[in-house]
Amino acid sequence: MPANTTEKIPVPVAPLKIIYLNGSEEMAESVNQYIIKKRRDLSRKNRSLETHPGFLEGSYLVNTHYSRFGTGEGSVRLNESIRGSDLFVIGDVTNYTVTFKVCGHENHMSPDNYFQDIKRVISAVSGKAHRISVVLPFLYESRQHRRTSRESLDCAMALRELADYGVSNIITFDAHDPRVMDAIPLISFDNFMPTYQFLKALLKAVPDIKFDKGHFMVISPDEGAIDRAVYFANILGADMGTFYKRRDYSRVVDGKNPIVAHEFLGDTVAGKDCVVIDDMIASGGSMVDVCRQIKERGARRVFICTTFGLFTEGFSKFDDFYEKGYFDKLITTNLTYLPPELLEKPYFTCANMHKYLANIIDTLNYDKSISTIKSTTSKISKTLDRMKAGPDPDEL
Repeated sequence: MPANTTEKIPVPVAPLKIIYLNGSEEMAESVNQYIIKKRRDLSRKNRSLETHPGFLEGSYLVNTHYSRFGTGEGSVRLNESIRGSDLFVIGDVTNYTVTFKVCGHENHMSPDNYFQDIKRVISAVSGKAHRISVVLPFLYESRQHRRTSRESLDCAMALRELADYGVSNIITFDAHDPRVMDAIPLISFDNFMPTYQFLKALLKAVPDIKFDKGHFMVISPDEGAIDRAVYFANILGADMGTFYKRRDYSRVVDGKNPIVAHEFLGDTVAGKDCVVIDDMIASGGSMVDVCRQIKERGARRVFICTTFGLFTEGFSKFDDFYEKGYFDKLITTNLTYLPPELLEKPYFTCANMHKYLANIIDTLNYDKSISTIKSTTSKISKTLDRMKAGPDPDEL
């Protein structure tokens, strides 16, 4: 297209600004670079965009300073103007490596600390932004989303707080239970899935994989992950199986009822490649036990796909089960903190989500519909068509 084209191209509703929490620097910078590149390419096609305020910047990141008093109380200072901007606040609430001092003692940031910092950021904005969107890849308190007894509803309360603070959009990925959006019916809540990125990562890591009922099967590790597994299996034309957890409801260990056994429902897995798909790995005990059972039932290879690799109890059990041949690859996204140790594991493969997140933020800044971004069915279908033609995995 000629550089002086007069084709009408949408412009942002307001200048884009991005604030990131401590511990989210790598994600924010990666997203920032993707947006810069995308807009530079677009401006070459339509030079008039260069004159639009805030469209083409050297960086969209806001200079933000987080500090702590000796008691551990915090404060946030914005070192540049955000007046009239379309502001996105990005925060990985699971990054435990960030520390601060309390009366001389070193403390690690917890999700609660990060959520307070989000509210401090909004307070520092002081109503000057045109619009505020909060990006929580791992939805804060998403596992405390419903009542089964006399207990707190932390996720719903947090969402209500953000709504009361004037947040217009909440963006998350693979929410543990997306029905929690019912707590804020008048606020935009967008839940994105990494299915397409899982497929790309899986094809690059295992180029000889075959997606058909005779060679492939999708496994849900529990009843809560069935929807994810059903979608993945249906779009790939494969069968699905599921485990359900038998728990001991007479005891509580580490805040939950311990699992007695995993029972399997589904067709035979013998001789097939199996993908176990779930939203997160916490301690990993359930996941590796499911992999063991699948392998003992005769599966050819076992692959794990999980949106959030938290690994709250380290990697020893995964190392052990990998050495025993119970699984072959573990694919997780870079939406949350990944320890350097994990990156060196022979079984690890990263599903890069930063470009996807950049496209989401960029599209919302134009105030355009994100339905095409959220629905990845057509992308997956095109990828499968290219795969049938024998593509180069680097082109995926």
